[in-house]
Amino acid sequence: MTALTAFLLNLAVTAVVVCAVMLTTFAVAVRVGRHGVVDVAWGLGFAGVAVSTAVVATVTGTGDPARTWLLAALTAVWGLRLAVHIGLRGRGKGEDPRYERFLANAPGNRNLYALRVVYLLQGSLLLLISLPLQVAGHTAGALGWLAFLGVLVWLTGFAFESVGDAQLARFKADPANRGRIMDRGLWAWTRHPNYFGDALVWWGLFLVAAGSWWVLLTLPAPLLMTYLLTRGSGQRLLDEHMSGRPGWSEYVARTSAFVPLPPKRVTTRE
Repeated sequence: MTALTAFLLNLAVTAVVVCAVMLTTFAVAVRVGRHGVVDVAWGLGFAGVAVSTAVVATVTGTGDPARTWLLAALTAVWGLRLAVHIGLRGRGKGEDPRYERFLANAPGNRNLYALRVVYLLQGSLLLLISLPLQVAGHTAGALGWLAFLGVLVWLTGFAFESVGDAQLARFKADPANRGRIMDRGLWAWTRHPNYFGDALVWWGLFLVAAGSWWVLLTLPAPLLMTYLLTRGSGQRLLDEHMSGRPGWSEYVARTSAFVPLPPKRVTTRE
């Protein structure tokens, strides 16, 4: 089987995997009455795509097995951690305010509208962003220094994301912090250490995948993920949600929006 044929087969398999993940999540969401559970499917979907790609590449005998399975392992670790974190964070809670606002004026059936504009959109984005992983699974090229650099970038991003999430979870668990702004640890250096780490994870995966010129054609994928984290449903919406809290403007004045930087000294006039 040629690499192109194997890649096209891979696209078909991963599309089925993503559809299965999204439809299963939709069924769960309808049952529990909370479409915010779709965020759990985000990490699971990427893990499913990466592992499916590795299996297809192994069966068809295309690509470099070391690169393919390294990408599968890195993506699965990231995706499963994210899914577990989001699942535990939302356990016992009501609908996510973002989805509540978005679906408040849904025309016709609310669930069917969510299926079209939430699940279908996220599934499509998932397939698009995962293209570097899928292309890398069926292109030749041994691991080299660029892959090593990619692993370092991935590790840095994974640390920022997981440590930032853990710090925020501990902060929220203390009733004394209710209504307060989290400005400690990594959150003193960036208002979004988890989103920054997420972006680094996907740039790291892209570098690991970049063993051929074909993979470079998928550069829009990590660019799109970075855009979503900064201007899409990530940083921008969270900043809007937090803007009304006491102390937010002072936090914004001294703390970098995305890339970690030393906190600024903010002087106030007497």
